[in-house]
Amino acid sequence: MDSEVHSYTTGGVEVVLDLTRDVAAFAAGRGDGLLHVFVPHATAGLAILETGAGSDDDLLAALGDLLPADDRWRHRHGSPGHGRSHVMPALVPPYATVPVLDGRLALGTWQSICLVDLNVDNAVREVRFSFVAG
Repeated sequence: MDSEVHSYTTGGVEVVLDLTRDVAAFAAGRGDGLLHVFVPHATAGLAILETGAGSDDDLLAALGDLLPADDRWRHRHGSPGHGRSHVMPALVPPYATVPVLDGRLALGTWQSICLVDLNVDNAVREVRFSFVAG
C-alpha cells in the first residue's frame, strides 16, 4: 500500500473543500486498485458529491438544519455548537473509497471527493490518501 498525508487549511468557516484534483494526481500512473481517503479528525468527514452547482452549499445548509450550531450539545468546549461537529462524522463519514482504473479515478461525471468541515475552531486538516493495488 502507498500512503501519504496532505494538509489543508479550512479556515474559520464551515466548508466543503473539493479534493478531487489532489486525489486524482495521487492516483495517476498507479494502474488498477482502490484509493482510500481518510480524515483522522473527530470533527471532519468526506463526501462524494457534485460541486460548483450549489450542491456543496446545499450540503452545508442540510447539515445546519440537522445539526444546528446552538447550545443543545452536551459536548460544549470551543465555539457555540462545537458539539455538532463531533456528531457530523456519523452522517458524513471520515472516509471514502474509490476504484482506480488504469490510474484514473472511476468517479461519475459530476462526482467530486470533498472534505466537509463544520469545525470553525481548527483551521488545518490532514487527509490521508492510500492506494491499494489490484
